[in-house]
Amino acid sequence: MAVKAAVPFLVAMMLLTGCCNTLLTKYQDMQCVKNCDAPSPKHRDHFEQPVLQTLQMFIGEMGCWLVIGAFSLYQRYASRRAGYEAIADNDGAATPALSDDGDTPDIANPLKPSHPDEEGRLPLQGRTILLLALPACCDIAGTTLMNVGLLFVAASIYQMTRGALVLFVGLFSVWFLKRHLGLYKWFSLFVVVFGVAVVGLAGAITRDDKATPSHQAIHDTASGSVDAQKELTQAAMTIIGVLLIAGAQIFTASQFVLEERIMEKYAMEPIKVVGWEGLFGFVFTFIGMIILHFAIGTGYFNAREGFYQMMHSRAIAVSSLLIMISIGGFNFFGLSVTRTVSATSRSTIDTCRTLFIWVVSLGLGWETFKWLQVAGFALLVYGTFLFNDLIRPPLKSCVERRPEVLLPEGPIEHH
Repeated sequence: MAVKAAVPFLVAMMLLTGCCNTLLTKYQDMQCVKNCDAPSPKHRDHFEQPVLQTLQMFIGEMGCWLVIGAFSLYQRYASRRAGYEAIADNDGAATPALSDDGDTPDIANPLKPSHPDEEGRLPLQGRTILLLALPACCDIAGTTLMNVGLLFVAASIYQMTRGALVLFVGLFSVWFLKRHLGLYKWFSLFVVVFGVAVVGLAGAITRDDKATPSHQAIHDTASGSVDAQKELTQAAMTIIGVLLIAGAQIFTASQFVLEERIMEKYAMEPIKVVGWEGLFGFVFTFIGMIILHFAIGTGYFNAREGFYQMMHSRAIAVSSLLIMISIGGFNFFGLSVTRTVSATSRSTIDTCRTLFIWVVSLGLGWETFKWLQVAGFALLVYGTFLFNDLIRPPLKSCVERRPEVLLPEGPIEHH
């Protein structure tokens, strides 16, 4: 009973932390950092540091080690209190029972393997841990591109455009993992692509200066027919943002596929995978920031200005800390939901996260309501649910008798 009672809490916390990731990042983008008292918006400078935001994401992922340490201490305490020593499994992780009910599965034990290793996989340890640097590099590229795209679009459009991930995961699973896609899954991918296109079109044809205050200067410097130039600029910015976010899903899908290939041969607890990728990502991003600062040193690559703005703006500093906490929490609660319920349930929850981000963004006045965006969101939801076998295909003849799972381990989503 205790386990069942905890499921709604896990789901609620996953939704909360997942929504905070996007909303707090957009909140940072909207913070004025220079000339904030200027009467004209074109003279105000806003926080535009997508690389620094990527760095803080990896710091949040590194926070998974705190969870691992806390559970290790709890296990030692529980075993001593029970009068026995916990026995380590093949991966070196002690796994005493966390529930008094022997028939009920444990909840959210990050040190317990996701399933008994009956496939003879090798422990991921020693030098082989360096393999996780490959998906970490994909995460760096994907997250940075998405952070840049978020500067150009509203939070809801950003979150909806990320739905294009299903397309690339499906394609890469077929190309590199030799999976099989049924006819209705190809149809669902087409629906997802069409939905993303409709969402992008909704942002392009509807002027929404609230969503991009950092680029208000571009609007105000338009010449000629002012209204026409503003609308053209807004449309171009939205299209660029949507393309950047959609293109970033190529790297995110590559990250998932690389993780799946590694986990086919090696065994490691998912939360430790996140922790190691966070460590590698932090090191590579920090070194890259230093190199790009001295090589370019302007715009998105001015690391000194970015750190200065973060340290001298209380809003940015506090939101950065909250983002790190929310990312760590999202990974923990997301993995807990995947194990306790199912990976398909997590996909449904992620769809709800998009809806909540949209509602909150509208409520805060960060964007305007667009009816066309509703149609695009509906197509995204339908295509994603169809791809994940949450709803039946339109034709019974399209149903596979034994549908093949594209990612048996379930993707380790980081943010």
